[in-house]
Amino acid sequence: MTDAFDPITQSLRPQTLLSRGGTLRSPFGETSEAIFMTSGYIYKRAEDAEQAFAKPGSAYVYSRYANPTVTMFEERLRLIEGAEACRGLASGMAAVFAALACYVKAGDRLVASRALFGSCDYIVKQILPGYGIATELVDGRDLAAWEVALSRPVKAVFVESISNPALELIDIEAVARLTHRAGGLLFVDNVFATPLLMKPLALGADIVIYSATKHIDGQGRSLGGAILGPANWLTEHLANFLRHTGPSLSPFNAWLLLKGMETLDLRIERMNRSAGHVAAFLESHAKIERVLYPGLASHPQQALAARLLKGGGTLLAFSVRGGKSAAFRCLNALKLILISNNLGDARSLVTHPATTTHFRLKPEERAVLGIDDGLIRLSIGLEDPADLCDDLDRALAAV
Repeated sequence: MTDAFDPITQSLRPQTLLSRGGTLRSPFGETSEAIFMTSGYIYKRAEDAEQAFAKPGSAYVYSRYANPTVTMFEERLRLIEGAEACRGLASGMAAVFAALACYVKAGDRLVASRALFGSCDYIVKQILPGYGIATELVDGRDLAAWEVALSRPVKAVFVESISNPALELIDIEAVARLTHRAGGLLFVDNVFATPLLMKPLALGADIVIYSATKHIDGQGRSLGGAILGPANWLTEHLANFLRHTGPSLSPFNAWLLLKGMETLDLRIERMNRSAGHVAAFLESHAKIERVLYPGLASHPQQALAARLLKGGGTLLAFSVRGGKSAAFRCLNALKLILISNNLGDARSLVTHPATTTHFRLKPEERAVLGIDDGLIRLSIGLEDPADLCDDLDRALAAV
């Protein structure tokens, strides 16, 4: 189905690939990618239908299996990531669950970093153990803890390259070596870093997962997810799981994600620069207890961040002195920055993790992860950073 892809895209640079990679044109010769809003496909002859089912991937059969617009999204992201293959899914959490559930089975062992997004934490601690999978969580920053956990066989290791919300980093190269020595595969959720600031596959990871809802769309419009890795792994383990469970990406959403990718590098560059500006401002503010941002010299893993990342990223977290009540007063006094649990948007967004994304965790579990009651996660958008600092300054005056 990919024979019509322009071979020149294989040699193009990332900024060009983001607007041109993976394009398939119909006989109408459209400039913008077409939206193929169809559930099924027709065949000229019964023999053609037989051939399509006998050789999966040789033709479009049903949009739950594959769709031309979705294929374009998958190919463009594949080219940017530098992966052999990519599959688009309905959401980021669909991608996390499908990637793990298609591979680990009853009796297998999975190790994960303990700093995880709330829904990822639920999958690892609640859903997978219910299927007979042994799961273990470790402090992802501690290589000694990884050494111990991976001193015996493992089927899979799951980490967030940059954790949500306290921005802990994982030494992907070191954990990949330990994982492979233990006989497992390393699965990396790379949503905070994006494929522009980190490429986990190049660092030794086996499978990379994205919530395309975040920076890839970047406009707060569309849900979407993606799984990338070796072509034989996606064919052997993932393809039939997706085919028969149905977490398929909508063609319209895939089109929105393609449009988002056209400006991804421009947005990430601007947001990354602005995040550094805002982080430095907050770090000097008297009402802020701490600021967590990989681009700051004060970040506890700054050396690792400099080695793995091509920038500090678009997200930061800061703790307001005075706990939850002070954090809420700050949030409620903001005029420009919006309260939302989404991230990676063109608009700057804030959330209070202890009462939103991580509210299911017990207080002692949040404390271990550095999620205190005063912690606020801030996703930087495309506004002028001086305006963002002014808004934060006014809001903090209300604390």
